[in-house]
Amino acid sequence: MVKRRSSLWEILLASMKLGLVSFGGPVAHIGYFHDEYVKRRRWLDDQSYADLVALCQFLPGPASSQVGIAIGMMRGGLAGAIASWCGFTLPSALALSIFALLMRHADVSQTGWLHGLLIAAVAVVSQAVWGMARTLAHGRIRGTIAVVAAILALVLPCAHVQLLLIAGAGFVGWLWLRSAEMPSAPALGISMSRRAAMVAWMLFFGLLIGLPLLRAMTESRLLAIFDTFYRVGSLVFGGGHVVLPMLQAEVVPPGWISDAQFLAGYGAAQAVPGPLFTFSAYLGAGMNGWIGAVIALIAIFLPSFLLIIGALPLWESIRRRPRFQSVLQGINASVVGILLAALYDPVWTKAIHSVHDFGLALAAFGLLMLWKAPPWAVVLICAVGGAMISR
Repeated sequence: MVKRRSSLWEILLASMKLGLVSFGGPVAHIGYFHDEYVKRRRWLDDQSYADLVALCQFLPGPASSQVGIAIGMMRGGLAGAIASWCGFTLPSALALSIFALLMRHADVSQTGWLHGLLIAAVAVVSQAVWGMARTLAHGRIRGTIAVVAAILALVLPCAHVQLLLIAGAGFVGWLWLRSAEMPSAPALGISMSRRAAMVAWMLFFGLLIGLPLLRAMTESRLLAIFDTFYRVGSLVFGGGHVVLPMLQAEVVPPGWISDAQFLAGYGAAQAVPGPLFTFSAYLGAGMNGWIGAVIALIAIFLPSFLLIIGALPLWESIRRRPRFQSVLQGINASVVGILLAALYDPVWTKAIHSVHDFGLALAAFGLLMLWKAPPWAVVLICAVGGAMISR
């Protein structure tokens, strides 16, 4: 581990690099984060990283973005969390907002270079799963938990099932790993107080209850946009593509966005890096220009900030208790299994359709594992390779 605190500029640049190259959806983001923050910068170790991933799997909202926010908070407090979120989120949010205003009828969802980016995600996620499995799923019990979790996650692909798998794995860890010698968990370095956590929880539920009441008392379109996207960001579990049907049900029936606009934006969202929740910026821009984009983007991510601020101080105190460490050992093994399942579906199934796709993915994996190539270089190589394959 290196120095515990980082400058805001360092946090912003690190997260912006990820925001520019992290293609492939939330599971791929976890892989990119692991490579950048754990392996390259060594801001935290494998165990602490897996603990954060496990926590964010329990919370509603975009899990990968919440992991980034939490790491930024560890390195620079609340300002670091904001810097981390800005770097990871704004590149795709800006691109989608511009698309909404200028290129609404373009279709980039079937382009070869985009397919190459999905292939790059296969290699990145494979590298992350391999590294995390060696650390967190070693031994007979942990390995069995990971395998069973992967099988059940594939057979029962539902966000609620994932929550049950994580909870069940924690119970198995409590029963079967209690006698094992648990390693001491390093401190996350959370600077948020419990008072700040309580304020965050009150704001989270206060806005969730109060915004619909305030909306009913006024005809403000901007308030309606804020309420809609805040509610979606507060109530969706599973993140990523799970948010799409909720957003469609909120913005298409009232006539804010047409079905054609919604689908065009969804296609564009597949072509940009970063979190899929930035699709909110596209919808906001389509509804109310730049001010709508800003309001929708802030509203859908605000619950994640409040939840992370509210949960991290408590999480920091309980995760270091020896008894809870056995629970976390089981949970972390299940997280490896869930990531392994996601490596197959949706990452592999969306990217690998031919022997040429597999060859490009294998080359990318070799560059990452054997030649230690940076992910951004592998992404560029795969984009070019995907364009050549599609000819």
